[in-house]
Amino acid sequence: MIGAVDIGGTKIAVGIVDDSGAVMAKEESPTQGERGYPDGLARITRMLRDAARSADAKISGIGIGSTGWVYPFTGEFGDGDFLPTWKGCNPVADLARAFNVRVALENDGDAAALGEAAWGAGRGKQRLIYVTVGTGIGGGIILDGQLYRGVDRSHPEVGHHVIDASGPPCTCGFRGCWEALATGPAMATWFKNNAGPPPAPDGLGAKEIFDLARKGDEGARRAVEREIYYLALGLANLIGLFVPDMIVLGGSVMKSVPLEDLRGVISQGCRFVPWQKTELALASLGQDANLIGAARVWHSRFASQVSGIA
Repeated sequence: MIGAVDIGGTKIAVGIVDDSGAVMAKEESPTQGERGYPDGLARITRMLRDAARSADAKISGIGIGSTGWVYPFTGEFGDGDFLPTWKGCNPVADLARAFNVRVALENDGDAAALGEAAWGAGRGKQRLIYVTVGTGIGGGIILDGQLYRGVDRSHPEVGHHVIDASGPPCTCGFRGCWEALATGPAMATWFKNNAGPPPAPDGLGAKEIFDLARKGDEGARRAVEREIYYLALGLANLIGLFVPDMIVLGGSVMKSVPLEDLRGVISQGCRFVPWQKTELALASLGQDANLIGAARVWHSRFASQVSGIA
């Protein structure tokens, strides 16, 4: 039984996950990063103990998937928009000390990619890219069955390749990044500024805009067309660069996007690679995907060293 920890900008979830990827128990808490790392660590430790009692399980190891920039092989947090005061803190060392088990850490996009490749829609695929589209765009890349790492073992930021250099500014420093154009908030901002007349109502998110488009609202229809176009451009770039077996798509926005519409845009280009052979699939691990991915982080790092764990 692996203790799984998912650290996000708004909530921290922990769970107990067996070696088939089933979540046996889980707990959640608001992240409240402003309260500092010691407070967050204490809550994670408490929730792991509570979840283990609920599952009547002994924790064999702990896997962590976290938002932001992390250092997987030192166990430290780097710079992060959501947890700036956690920089330099080391949950791997601290949880290993608290539970006397081995602990592994990855960026949450890499964790989800590992989970989908092992137990989800991408099972058996040797070349897989996972992309999540919600308030941001993140993901992970699996090549030849292994998590791809860049220089200094870094995590590639798929959401920050430039789609339109004249587009809106992005937090990374450039303009027109995929994340600045195709996230839920980006879609909502464009709709609010461009849908009228009459002016668009406040507070609409991507789901509500898709719903309006299905009901015939012209401004919403244009927002949806724009969203699908920019989403597909980013996917086409990934296909052109990596030509993977599959791209697995998760996140809140993807619940409303027809995959055939994305393929329609992709088919307009990519003619120098066999793009038709890259499957598009929706993520299949459901609401517990991040916890399952966090557990898989531990398996990918240590399971080959432990007899009887696949």
